[in-house]
Amino acid sequence: MQVKMADLPGIGKKMSFITAEGNMIVLVIHHSGKREMYFFIDPDDDEADFSINLTAGETRELGAQLLGAVFQPVDSDTMKLFKSQIVMEWIKVKEGSIFAGKTIAQNEIRKRTGVSIVGIFRNDDVIASPEPHQMLEVGDTLMAIGKNEQIKEFERISAGGAM
Repeated sequence: MQVKMADLPGIGKKMSFITAEGNMIVLVIHHSGKREMYFFIDPDDDEADFSINLTAGETRELGAQLLGAVFQPVDSDTMKLFKSQIVMEWIKVKEGSIFAGKTIAQNEIRKRTGVSIVGIFRNDDVIASPEPHQMLEVGDTLMAIGKNEQIKEFERISAGGAM
């Protein structure tokens, strides 16, 4: 990113940023504290495509958000590591399943296998982020997430294996 700063005599400072896409953002900070931000699709245009006035507090908050004060995206290498370690699987609760007729908490699924149930598909209904007191029924399809070994253990128990 190319950044230019200039004094605006009697007004304040002007900062111009040319983005990787070739757009330009101009921030004018007045001595009074007023801030004006302008966006130019074409940096050679004389008139901004969009502008906004910000208070000092709004500018600080916007800057903090741009710096990642609240949310830090995960880089692609870390995501690849997550993807190689975390598995999501759909497991059907069949007739005779030890899980049927009991709640998620009663089944102690996470305690026994490390797997988390993140969704239940029942008939045409979807139960997203089910609570521990959610009853599991024959015919439910459980959306389970965990490490590969945990999912395998969950599937083994689901198929009637000993706990």
